[in-house]
Amino acid sequence: MNTPTQNSGPLLNGSFSGPEAFAQLVRDALACAAQEGWTEMVWSDPNYADWPLREKVVIESLDAWAHSGRRLVMLANAFDSVQRYQPRFVTWRRTWDHAIECRVSKGRDADDLPSALWCPHWAMRRLDPVRSTGVAGYEAQRRVVLKQELDECLRQSSPGFPATTLGL
Repeated sequence: MNTPTQNSGPLLNGSFSGPEAFAQLVRDALACAAQEGWTEMVWSDPNYADWPLREKVVIESLDAWAHSGRRLVMLANAFDSVQRYQPRFVTWRRTWDHAIECRVSKGRDADDLPSALWCPHWAMRRLDPVRSTGVAGYEAQRRVVLKQELDECLRQSSPGFPATTLGL
């Protein structure tokens, strides 16, 4: 269930609850990113298992978004579930490797890594990933606090999820 509050843009500005509401919010955010030409996004999740990255509509939005000068940073504890269960995204990631930086969090428990999507003018964060409840909005304070937390997580991370694996 979405309970929007004062809205200053096309995306939810308020709380959301439930896996479907979360998945729809990710779909909407990526469609908006493509439409508005967001230049930067940071995604963070322990494993992205319940993000709708396997869906054709999500990949279409990412295709429309990905242009010169665009940047996506993904942070996770592990990318195993992405590689195993999100084949469309894995293929898309290979194509757009130059625009995506994937990082593995070091020294953080799964519960400590935020489940969030951040861009310079909007942010979404799941406060309870198990129940998929959280908040989203355009408020500067929400975005700044989340970005500071994500930057700290990124400082304590290393490269991960290579686009290709070279064998011998």
